Amino acid sequence: MFWDEIQIISLFNKQPKLYTTLQKSTAQLKALKKSTPVREWTYTNLKSDVLAGRFTPGERLTEEHLASGLGVSRTPVREALHKLASEGLIQPLESRGFCVARDSREDIEDLFDIRAALEGYAIRIICEYVTETDIKKLNGFIEKAADALRRKELDEIFEYNTQFHDTLHALVPNKSRFHSLIADTRKYVLRYRRDSLHYLDGAKKTIDGHRKILLAIGLKDPDLCERVMREHVKEAKQEALHKISENITTQGK
Repeated sequence: MFWDEIQIISLFNKQPKLYTTLQKSTAQLKALKKSTPVREWTYTNLKSDVLAGRFTPGERLTEEHLASGLGVSRTPVREALHKLASEGLIQPLESRGFCVARDSREDIEDLFDIRAALEGYAIRIICEYVTETDIKKLNGFIEKAADALRRKELDEIFEYNTQFHDTLHALVPNKSRFHSLIADTRKYVLRYRRDSLHYLDGAKKTIDGHRKILLAIGLKDPDLCERVMREHVKEAKQEALHKISENITTQGK
């Protein structure tokens, strides 16, 4: 999904903090493009866009439009689309081309269940390696998120919650394939989690869940940690499904 200049300027006027963030992201993107083969770069960016929900479910993906937006030729885009289709992230159309997959409620539940299994496995390993310094760092993200909640800064809460999970996953040693798998799953889940995270009650529940996770980690009980983490993801699933049902009801009116 590529925005025009008027839309971007309007968004910056409403959210000035976003401009600085986007400047950093754009600089990182340019640096990555220079150092990465074009086929890999194109695939990585399109996959990130799909996982982040930047395309509407059912939206047709055209090679020409995507190539123009990414500043590449149609060949790497075509290859990337076929690869994403083989991974089930997009679907082929009968009339040629591809569209973004429309996930059913069952598909969404499966995604959260997969995440629960991955997160549960990860936190058992983390129990073996976590230090007091790690715990203090994790608690710092929780306290910053709680402070942002008091100020009703939902974007800040989202950022600190993301840092909490990123820091947790970084404590799993020497498992690059696992890190990639859990990162992709988290991105995919966030397509359906975003709405529930951007209201105060949902944000508070997430922060409370992180406090429970940190308490379990401090006790270094693998069974307790896995149980608490799975419950945290289960609550996130219920919140996401509830918001999806609300949106469907609203659209039907």
